[in-house]
Amino acid sequence: MENENLKENQSLPLIGDSAPAFKAKTTMGDIEFPKDYKGKWVILFSHPADFTPVCTTEFMTFATMQEDFKKINTELIGLSIDSLYAHIAWLRTIKEKIEFNGMKDVEVKFPLIEDLKMEVSGKYGMVQPGASTTQAVRAVFIIDPDSKVRAILYYPLSTGRNMDEIKRMIIAMQKSDKEGVATPANWKPGDDVIVPPPGSCGTAKERVESKDDKIYCLDWFMCFKKEK
Repeated sequence: MENENLKENQSLPLIGDSAPAFKAKTTMGDIEFPKDYKGKWVILFSHPADFTPVCTTEFMTFATMQEDFKKINTELIGLSIDSLYAHIAWLRTIKEKIEFNGMKDVEVKFPLIEDLKMEVSGKYGMVQPGASTTQAVRAVFIIDPDSKVRAILYYPLSTGRNMDEIKRMIIAMQKSDKEGVATPANWKPGDDVIVPPPGSCGTAKERVESKDDKIYCLDWFMCFKKEK
């Protein structure tokens, strides 16, 4: 019955939906989302619990990359179903005691949401009864400057996230938005990009026969733009 009640109170915003709004207490003070983050990209991510090994490695990695994310107009917001006091004690422990993968003295300067009542995690479908009824799974929501959900990633409790991949996704989406292109598999900044498929036979013929040195086609529907 507990699982059924939890399922009823869960929702999951889909890609393209407006990000659910909330107010929350965090380790960096009160926030109102998305109002306080208008014009910014946001990585809203949940973790199972404070004082757990995988989460600790993730927070240290996110914290050391925070300035890199800021350079691409992106802010970080963490969440777990723990109290503010537990958050503060855990982040202090990370700063004072933990050394991992060459990182030490790491100070987490992005907000970590207190969500004891599961109000925020419920709005974002971060608690999944099949995994745990008391802990959030490793969810990642990438939200754009217009407060729209643009990408959703879910990891099991046992698997740490790849922050470089999350950063790559944001850079790719920003490029697509700005230039009207798509990015192929394993794309990295600087790689060639895909131009949109032609909308008519005439356009397809023109593109294949184009003399533009920056455009090359593998077939009528699959054309790339050189980035170098």
